[in-house]
Amino acid sequence: MSKRYDIVIIGGGPGGIAAAVKAQEAGKSYVVLEKGPRPLQGIVDSYPKGKKVYPTIPRHLEGPFPIDGLTPPPEKIPVEAYVDQVERFVQSGGLNIRYGEEYRDLDEDRSGYVVRTSAGAYLAKYVIFAFGSNIPNDLGIYGEAKTVRRNLENPQDYIGIPTLVIGGGNAAADVVSALSKVKREADDPTPVYWGHIKEKFEINKDTARDLGEEILLGGQIKILQGAVPKIGEVDSEGIDRLYIHQSPGAHGSDDVFMYQGMSFPMKNVIACIGTHGPSAIFNGINLQQITCTGEICKIAREGEQLLMLSATLQTSRRGIYAIGGSISPSYMEIQPDRTIREKRHSNLIFTAIQDGITAMEGILGASSAS
Repeated sequence: MSKRYDIVIIGGGPGGIAAAVKAQEAGKSYVVLEKGPRPLQGIVDSYPKGKKVYPTIPRHLEGPFPIDGLTPPPEKIPVEAYVDQVERFVQSGGLNIRYGEEYRDLDEDRSGYVVRTSAGAYLAKYVIFAFGSNIPNDLGIYGEAKTVRRNLENPQDYIGIPTLVIGGGNAAADVVSALSKVKREADDPTPVYWGHIKEKFEINKDTARDLGEEILLGGQIKILQGAVPKIGEVDSEGIDRLYIHQSPGAHGSDDVFMYQGMSFPMKNVIACIGTHGPSAIFNGINLQQITCTGEICKIAREGEQLLMLSATLQTSRRGIYAIGGSISPSYMEIQPDRTIREKRHSNLIFTAIQDGITAMEGILGASSAS
């Protein structure tokens, strides 16, 4: 039988943990549902190993961080060290987090909501959506073998293995540089293949400089322009593989095209092809969103859907709140006079923590009034 809580928090990132801290302090029953094996899995999945984390506070907000255990130290530290810090904080505080539970859907219950996950169902009067905007884009390949790695947890795992990194942006370039450096320092001659579906790679100057330095130092980086992932297949030995091809070259009569193709074991492939926000999830549970047009939005891109939220980050359905990266880069705030305006929302650790506190203030205010 499903257990009933005052609050179900979906996502164990900084915002979800902040909300849990405040729920625990207020004596409310709660549970945090995290799809990963540890806190902040979304951050782990978003950054390559060694990426630095530091306590950025948006210009329009004032510090300090409102929860000490979630505050990054003043000096920049690797993301792994920050995750370790938060994990110790979660354990010492006895926070109620269930790991390995991925959100599936939400329905109304007579006294609140039913949240279903990959492992069960939970009843609650209030729900906080605290997952980020880093839902991986689909690789768009045919076949059964489709699971690829999305982040670089341990570059040493790829020593002695020809590796394919897919994606044309900064995240892919960071992974390529990190892999190449580890291979070069280990005198490993196996290359790092860097494939992008387009001809042009789009990276910033700092990333391009780091990549150029790695190439000059002798990094074995092979660039594959116009490389299209096509088929996820299982070979005769039962190994999941990804087949990619490059744009057609010369072709003869009868419109017969010649393609260059390569096949990699899926475990040797890292896909840095971007992420998207949870608009489809919000649409699925009938949360009101507004599609951006030039007249309405100045921050979000044309065509993006923005949630309508109150000052306490409550959605159009009473008792459901949304916080953190899921509402970045902006959302539509309902004003006291019932008009709406687009509000900038930085996708930062500090902002997510503040959101968790704001949502809990709204919940505690609503529960005391009822």
